[in-house]
Amino acid sequence: MMVDMGGGNSDAQGGPVRHIPVLLREVLEALRPVASETIVDGTFGAGGYSSAILDAGASVIGFDRDPEAIAAGAQMAAASGGRLRLVHARFSRLLDHVEEASLDGVVLDIGVSSMQIDDAERGFSFMRDGPLDMRMARSGISAADVVNRAKSSDLARIFGILGEERHSGRIARAIEAERAKQPFSTTRQLAGLIEKVSPRRPQDKIHPATRVFQALRTYVNDELGELAGALFAAERALKPGGRLVVVSFHSLEDRIVKRFFQDRSGKASGSRHLPQTIERKATFTPIGKQPVAAGEGECEVNPRARSAKLRAGLRTDATAGPAGSDILPVPNLVALGG
Repeated sequence: MMVDMGGGNSDAQGGPVRHIPVLLREVLEALRPVASETIVDGTFGAGGYSSAILDAGASVIGFDRDPEAIAAGAQMAAASGGRLRLVHARFSRLLDHVEEASLDGVVLDIGVSSMQIDDAERGFSFMRDGPLDMRMARSGISAADVVNRAKSSDLARIFGILGEERHSGRIARAIEAERAKQPFSTTRQLAGLIEKVSPRRPQDKIHPATRVFQALRTYVNDELGELAGALFAAERALKPGGRLVVVSFHSLEDRIVKRFFQDRSGKASGSRHLPQTIERKATFTPIGKQPVAAGEGECEVNPRARSAKLRAGLRTDATAGPAGSDILPVPNLVALGG
């Protein structure tokens, strides 16, 4: 989601905000949870969706790669009477923990949680100074590793593609020059350099460092690759009649979700220069008009909802389609070792 991670206090990434699940009513309308069903909440977070699904009578398997989210949900799990099971794992690894064709629903809320943003020690925001980390799973390469080790040309691609930062080259070159003097270790250190290189103009709605922080977070956590993997896994895990509901906050995420449902709708076109198309059975049919956006009332109460888009599909009885990076628009970026 592209929102300000630094200055204001009215945004999910701009200051401490009580966690409010986005598009909750619309998610429940698309998911339609009832008693005796089993639904996966692939992004458990603070448990907003899971709580509502439990209230509807269904059982929930909650996934989260963040160990702190799993620990925080222990009390909810204990109070659920066995209807909530928490799994510390990436949602792309769904099939390591559930059987194929066993689920009645899967819901995914793509993005970082307000709990992570509000914790300065996680390094997601530059509102308060903290380590330049951004790792949701607390393991692997950190944002500091990327900033200090990646070549200037690779940084420019990361910032330009994942953050849609128009000054990506200029910022990357400035980082390369600065880190030769002193490695980057804190959020304010990086944000301060970006402010010097690309000062905030009066008409700018977001802090100059917002897009770079967005890009780093997305890259560090392989968020687009994880989303693609989760969509393919959910297709195999859902039983006929099961429902897949995805809420995204960024154009790159929504593009992947949209392309997935288009590809799984039954027709995959080849080159526009060739008359033939490949016909195959649809594995999903759309649920309602798409995408669904938040209403004005919700956006006023919860600014995080402004950029949210919901897409949903109903699983048919057709065999799951092929999974591959060539099907979905996931950018091919340099890989850094751990």
